[in-house]
Amino acid sequence: MTNITVKESLALNEKYYTFKHSSGLTVYVFPKEMSSSYALFATRYGAIDNKFKLEGDEEFTCVPDGIAHFLEHKMFECENGVDAFELFSRTGASANAYTSNTRTAYLFSATENFYESLEYLLDFVTHPYFTEQTVQKEQGIIGQELKMYDDHPMARLEKGLLQALYKKNKIRIDVGGTIESIAQINADLLYKCYNTFYSLHNMVLAVCGGVDVEKIEQICDKLLKDSEEKKIIRDYECDDEPYEAYKTRSECSLSVSKPLFAIGVKINAIPSEPNKRLKQFYTMSILNEMLYSRSSEMFNELYDKNLITHSISASVEQYNSYFFNEIYSESSDPEAVYDYFVSHINDKKKNGLSLEAFELAKRTLYADNIMMYDSVDDIADALVTNYLEGTELFENSNIIASITFEDVEEMLHSAYDERCYAMSVVNPIEKEEK
Repeated sequence: MTNITVKESLALNEKYYTFKHSSGLTVYVFPKEMSSSYALFATRYGAIDNKFKLEGDEEFTCVPDGIAHFLEHKMFECENGVDAFELFSRTGASANAYTSNTRTAYLFSATENFYESLEYLLDFVTHPYFTEQTVQKEQGIIGQELKMYDDHPMARLEKGLLQALYKKNKIRIDVGGTIESIAQINADLLYKCYNTFYSLHNMVLAVCGGVDVEKIEQICDKLLKDSEEKKIIRDYECDDEPYEAYKTRSECSLSVSKPLFAIGVKINAIPSEPNKRLKQFYTMSILNEMLYSRSSEMFNELYDKNLITHSISASVEQYNSYFFNEIYSESSDPEAVYDYFVSHINDKKKNGLSLEAFELAKRTLYADNIMMYDSVDDIADALVTNYLEGTELFENSNIIASITFEDVEEMLHSAYDERCYAMSVVNPIEKEEK
């Protein structure tokens, strides 16, 4: 019997179980009586992990951009010729997968036959099967997907912003790679990446819903083999990343009715301690709510001047090797919006923020964190995110509660440096023709 630990929050009236399986897999089980149950099986392996070695290896392995995403696609093909999606259709489960900059995840939700679906999930992700013939076939499929994203306005907007903010950091790599890079992928490289990053010691399983922790443990015992842990050494090659933004502008033209813009702020001070990074993340999130929400001064002035037609969206992206903030919307005059943004931030740095706005923003973020516990997929995703970041789920609300007005003011002054601003714009094609 595995040593199962109970994590409980009296303030939230929630609890979950966690254990380290003998295979090396970290497992989280969050019992929650909802209409469906959800499972997320993830590995700490994403687009930025393209240079690596195992402890004891003399040389690093460098692999083509986009290989993590390519591997995710290939995992759904089983050796017996059955597609993994077909397996889930037998149980009525809805399955999917995704690759980000820092993780690859496989997931499903189900209203019935949950344990049978979980067996399918653990089985197909732990049994890779690649051949040169199927790899070549997939190169064509993913090549078409990449061309589709080249025509996707929001994808191009994000790509343009990251490649403007960063010169060397691997966050600027497109998750899917390029037509040229995926052409270099072969079965041997896929097995190399799989055997390195799909070690169960590098993976996590989060389950949420009407589930029993001992039943989950039994399924792990049935399907997962014990393995030796080998430390993965990753080289992100970003030690000499410039302080300032690489470029101030990135522009392209697509079939959009009005220009889309994204303004990014590159932030260089990243704490090494996980809880300090988490506090930094939530502090910036509160500041975003204060500066850019529909009740903010910036939104209302831009809207009154007809410079934006709908709300401003803001998001924070953070990992141990990068940290940036971005806001995006659409505007007939992105340059006027940018000029206002610079002026507005300078004014706030000079004249100060509103304490009332801070208190409202902090309550909003705290409430959002509490509402997360009404969603099985949000809970599972948060468990995985906290695991990958080295933090604990129930500490999130405590960290938000600990943030002070002075913390937010300090963040405004330290993070917003005009040398670290960049803007990405997607213009209507007509503008380019004129």
